[in-house]
Amino acid sequence: MAVTTERELPGFWPVADPAPLGLAAFALTTFVLSGHNASFIPDGIWIGLAIFYGGLVQLLAGMWEFRNRNVFGATAFSTYGGFWLALGAFVVLATTSQGFAGLLKGPDVDNALAWFLIAFAIFNTYMLLWSMRVSLAVMGVFLTLEITEIVLAVGFFNLSHGGSMFILHAGGWCGIVTAGVAWYTSAAGVVNGMSPVPVLPVGAPMIGRVGSRMPRRAEV
Repeated sequence: MAVTTERELPGFWPVADPAPLGLAAFALTTFVLSGHNASFIPDGIWIGLAIFYGGLVQLLAGMWEFRNRNVFGATAFSTYGGFWLALGAFVVLATTSQGFAGLLKGPDVDNALAWFLIAFAIFNTYMLLWSMRVSLAVMGVFLTLEITEIVLAVGFFNLSHGGSMFILHAGGWCGIVTAGVAWYTSAAGVVNGMSPVPVLPVGAPMIGRVGSRMPRRAEV
């Protein structure tokens, strides 16, 4: 008796849209860390979120997007899941491991965080461009995140040179705006997926998929 595999089927079995989950994980973790950067949320509470919610859960959302053949969602969620896992691990090691902390001298921590953000801002720049093919809401997430990463990077460089916390606080407020946009996009994905017609608008993509064979499933 032959065993039927998915590869032998004409299509692929669809699964639930993981994008609202990934966006919610990103939004909540961003909000808590940004609240700390803006100085109204205590430090430390965001680390567990970075590892388990913003990190692990968002990474899983990215893996499920691979299953849905959504290259944009898979790349975005997997990358930012890794972002949060890496950031959480860095802070844990820097604060608990004397050997690891010994690698960082003087302003090295602030400089390292600034370069970390710049590296992800490079990735975010081309994802911002490609998000124009998804929806206005998704583009809004990447646009506000781009601003947040750049402002925070400037803030950390400023701190490493003896500057004040003002720019870092401003970056925190930018992050709160980013979290708000991501939460809205997540909420829209949830309720629109439960209704035969859209309930919350996300906006049409600014650029059509000219010549692309990407399935419409890629849209949130």
